[in-house]
Amino acid sequence: MTPRSRSDASACWNSPTGASRAIRCADMAAQGTGRSSRWGVALRLARRDFSWRFKGLRLLIVCLFLGAGALAAIGTLEGAIRSELSDRGQEILGGDVEFAVYARDADAEELSAMRAMGAVSAGRRVQAMAAAGTRTVPIQLKSVDGAWPLYGTLTLADGRTARAPPDGTAWAGQGALDRLGIGVGDDIRLGEIDVRVGGVIADEPDRLSEGFALGPPVLISEAMLARTGLAAYGSTVRTKYRVALPADVDPADAVAAFEARFPEAGWSTRTRERASPGADRLLANMGQFLSLVGLAALVIAGIGIAGAVSSWLESRRGTIATMKVLGADSGDVLRIHVLQVLAAALAGISAGLLVGVLSVPALASLLRDLLPVSSGFVFDGAALVRAAAFALLVALVFSSPPLIAARRVTAMALLRARVAPPAHMWRDAAIPVGFGLAAIVALALWTSYEPWLTAGFLGAAAAVLGLLALIGIGVRRIAGRIAGGTARRGASLSLRLGIGALDRPGSPTVALVTALGFGLSAFVAIAFIQTGLDRYIAGTVPDRAPDYFVLDVPRDDVAGFTRLVTRQVPGAEVRTVPALRGAILAYGPAGAMTRVADMEDIPEGAWALRGERGLTYSAGLPVGNRVTAGEWWPADYAGPALVSVDEELAQALDLSIGDRLAIGLLGVEREATIASFRAIEWDDFGFNHALVFSPGAIDDAPHNYAASIILPPGADSGRRGDLLGAMVAAYPASSAIELGPVLAQARDLLRSVAAAVLGAAAVAVLAGMAVLLGAIAAARARETYDTIVLRVLGASRRQLLGALVLRYVVLAALLSVVALALGLGAGWYVMVEMFEFTFDPDWAIVAAVLLGGAAAVVIAATLASLPVLRARPAQALRSL
Repeated sequence: MTPRSRSDASACWNSPTGASRAIRCADMAAQGTGRSSRWGVALRLARRDFSWRFKGLRLLIVCLFLGAGALAAIGTLEGAIRSELSDRGQEILGGDVEFAVYARDADAEELSAMRAMGAVSAGRRVQAMAAAGTRTVPIQLKSVDGAWPLYGTLTLADGRTARAPPDGTAWAGQGALDRLGIGVGDDIRLGEIDVRVGGVIADEPDRLSEGFALGPPVLISEAMLARTGLAAYGSTVRTKYRVALPADVDPADAVAAFEARFPEAGWSTRTRERASPGADRLLANMGQFLSLVGLAALVIAGIGIAGAVSSWLESRRGTIATMKVLGADSGDVLRIHVLQVLAAALAGISAGLLVGVLSVPALASLLRDLLPVSSGFVFDGAALVRAAAFALLVALVFSSPPLIAARRVTAMALLRARVAPPAHMWRDAAIPVGFGLAAIVALALWTSYEPWLTAGFLGAAAAVLGLLALIGIGVRRIAGRIAGGTARRGASLSLRLGIGALDRPGSPTVALVTALGFGLSAFVAIAFIQTGLDRYIAGTVPDRAPDYFVLDVPRDDVAGFTRLVTRQVPGAEVRTVPALRGAILAYGPAGAMTRVADMEDIPEGAWALRGERGLTYSAGLPVGNRVTAGEWWPADYAGPALVSVDEELAQALDLSIGDRLAIGLLGVEREATIASFRAIEWDDFGFNHALVFSPGAIDDAPHNYAASIILPPGADSGRRGDLLGAMVAAYPASSAIELGPVLAQARDLLRSVAAAVLGAAAVAVLAGMAVLLGAIAAARARETYDTIVLRVLGASRRQLLGALVLRYVVLAALLSVVALALGLGAGWYVMVEMFEFTFDPDWAIVAAVLLGGAAAVVIAATLASLPVLRARPAQALRSL
């Protein structure tokens, strides 16, 4: 740019009037030569002409603030948790690698192989009962040796750090002491011995890797566990060996070498990179879902961005027309306004990123019982860049149609009248919008941990948005026909205007149905799912589930156990089954069996191939099972080993009747012929096993029984307490699990997850409301003009208010119907097809959500439109 052009630029903005300023600026813009000089001129014009109060673009800022804030918060939290899992992998796991097996210890050769890798810490886990006086509580009993913990530090509530507790002492969780009504220094009964509580656990370094526990933890030494009698041969005990590897050894290589040496021994393994698979899966699923919901909300907000930019450009049409008349070309107009939109977008995105980061501590406290994350502030640059990129792409995609439309409208059309938005606004912007949407999809897939899941979600979201858009088009056409019919029948002015406004030129009906319909549908779907799960857990589960599960009932005294229960609580129903643990090693036709150890990937649905599973044997068909193929063996069967397989597992493995199945049981491989397939009622909360063997197939292995107890209706808490006390006294090595506290814990976890999902859905609803306000703002000038004309022609303010309220009541009613239909479909699919539960939502809560959403739409729209009714005809007409 020459010195003269620079002085002209200064003079341009020192002109006393807006018209003179526009003339001189347009003249200067027209004189620019070259692409770089034109962008430089556009930048100076945009900066001088821009209001840093963001007048006219505040809705754009709000939309981007909501979307960027949601994505920043979700991404930062997810990154913080992944970082925590990665950085503390050794501490969470308790070693670099872990080897675990049920019902036995490592033999000499296996233990020697572990010790050759590095330092080893061994311990056992068993579900047990702790008693103090007449009170009992289920606990997770954990024995540790002198080397524990290999990583991290055990901290007690009094501030002490500790290792394995001394002989005769236990470290206990506060929950166990509270339920037993005791404190530090008191004794608790564990199996056959009394142990003194030496301290309360405040921070157990490897607690997260232990997974879901049916009771608070109690830690004792290995020697103490042996004296309790709870880990007798055949009991349901799991032995774990953690190994600290040298720094130059890859944990994956160490595990691969061990599994190659002992391929059929039934070991399950983990490394520090996968210290808590349950947390990893929950994080992956929940984080992915929340991120995608946030992205969908951002795309919905994009519709509001389009409306906001259209409204802003409409307010600037005089300036744009003047610039064009005086020589500014379409490129100059586009460059100036792109830079101004970009400035507003960056302001909204920056504010959203800041609030997103600041909200992470609150989200962390909400999920602290589910996932490992610190409660302080976290900064994740990658998550913030990703959120900003998504928001910026959405801003550019949805602002490009009105910007391109403003560029192409002629100066005479702008000056002649308040033109409606061009009919082909989105068609003209098809290329930049298409490239922008492709970039959004590519970025979502590239940054996703599960691209196929992301692709499926984006496809489903696109289909829903397309369906909503078609519904919006249909609503417009129907409204137009109804308005024509009411006019011919002489209906009231309010009714004609209210219905007709849904179909007049420039009506935002399609955009509102799309945006608000998606947000309300998400809210309604969550209401269906959450209330359905609550009612299922609160109602259906107690009706079907036993009151107690009892583990490690002595095999030689099952009858005595049954007599004790029925004597304590007459009318109680007791069901017992043999309980063993084993791993599937091979399957398929005889002579051509597939070895699980040789498989690179586990087939989808073949969950039973991962690690050890519960096994049992039975002469009769188990309750809640139905043979779907083959035949069940006779009650007195005494032939070669047979096995019945769950039909879903059989389908996943492509099994046929007569195929062979090999299992590893206590380190010994055994084979059986598949005799039948069964359909299993998994939700009856009984003892359901994917594999049931014939008598004589596996019953020679050491094992105990498991029992379920269903108490008669009306059994009071006193009898329950007497029953638990009697069981602990007579069978100290057995452990009883009361289902009520387990269900309460499950409900608490469900509420935490539901609260996080609800927060993400709330962003979608807020984005939809932003679209509503944006549409009203974009149409305010035209609404004001129409209202003034009607006032001049004699329409009263009451009639116009009635038409306004009626329009949004009709729209809210239509949105409620759409949201109910889509939410019902989504809720039914999740509950019935995914969870395989009955669909029984709380319709009162769903109705409240719908009515609340509809009321919010009507109230917000009416309040935002009231300024139109307050416009004075004389003053408004002078300004037109």
